[in-house]
Amino acid sequence: MKIADMNWMQVEAYLRRDDRCLLPIGCTEQHAYLSLAVDAILAERVAVEAAEPLGVPVFPVLPFGITPGFMAYPGTVTLKADTMLRVVQDLLDSLDHQGFRRILIVNGHGGNQPVAAAALEWMAAHPRTRVRLHNWWNAPKTMAHVKAVDPHSAHASWMENLPWTRLPGVAQPEGRKPPVDYQRYAVLSPAAARELAGDGNFGGAYERPDEDVLAMWRIAVEETRALIDGPWA
Repeated sequence: MKIADMNWMQVEAYLRRDDRCLLPIGCTEQHAYLSLAVDAILAERVAVEAAEPLGVPVFPVLPFGITPGFMAYPGTVTLKADTMLRVVQDLLDSLDHQGFRRILIVNGHGGNQPVAAAALEWMAAHPRTRVRLHNWWNAPKTMAHVKAVDPHSAHASWMENLPWTRLPGVAQPEGRKPPVDYQRYAVLSPAAARELAGDGNFGGAYERPDEDVLAMWRIAVEETRALIDGPWA
């Protein structure tokens, strides 16, 4: 259930019987022909679908993340790493103060990985509260399915091309794109990185039948739900 659909009295009542919550974090960055908000859309949606049957509240997604490499693509917005970590730490402080003791951060963006270290550091100072960072797209079963379907799947390819990340009237290119040279990409300026990556797809088919994509999605929701269930000790 979404916090947006609750009032404070309902949250207070919930905290008398449970102490779990989900905090989705994403990014606003180029995704080729898909929405700039792909990472935020998917992080929040997988969290909501996973938590709904369990009655666990999901906070609104943090829509900005760490993505300096894509700044040559209009519409991309990045946070400095220290800003992102301070924001997440402030959010954890707030949730801990309210009484949430088991917090699952559902991450939709690879560049947000520094949050994992920040969460460990935060927990050391808050031993009564457990925090997990869950990268939904590369969880073991989800990634195994993706690689079985298309081993070269990457950023802005079919694995992020779901009915709720597509844009009306925007057609996807046919076929597939060769993988981007990641070692080269990693040391380039944003402008040079855009020249290398072109439209922004990092490799793999632009789209696949919905049955393939939704099969992946169901696995991702189930893996996320399993983490909510625990164990947390």
